[in-house]
Amino acid sequence: MKKATFSESITLEEPIKRGETSVTSINLRKPAAGELRGLKLLDLLNGDVNATIRLVPRISNPTLTEQEVAALEPADLLSCADAIAAFLQKKEAPTDTPTA
Repeated sequence: MKKATFSESITLEEPIKRGETSVTSINLRKPAAGELRGLKLLDLLNGDVNATIRLVPRISNPTLTEQEVAALEPADLLSCADAIAAFLQKKEAPTDTPTA
């Protein structure tokens, strides 16, 4: 089984209040194809707000709700969008490939 790839911890500018506790940081997991259902990859790569708000609850630890993601500070949402875009980038091919 493949090991999940996580983003570096995203420290939130404004913690999320959950009763007596606060969520001060989150990690995002590289999404599987099924978790991208209903979303456009190009929207995610472009940092589309609606697409990011829909995907983050599917891949966040601790799990956030769409309402919590929609209420994030813009800088925190941008950090999430950046992590998602990085997950979707194709890995570069080795550059030291011998040529004939």
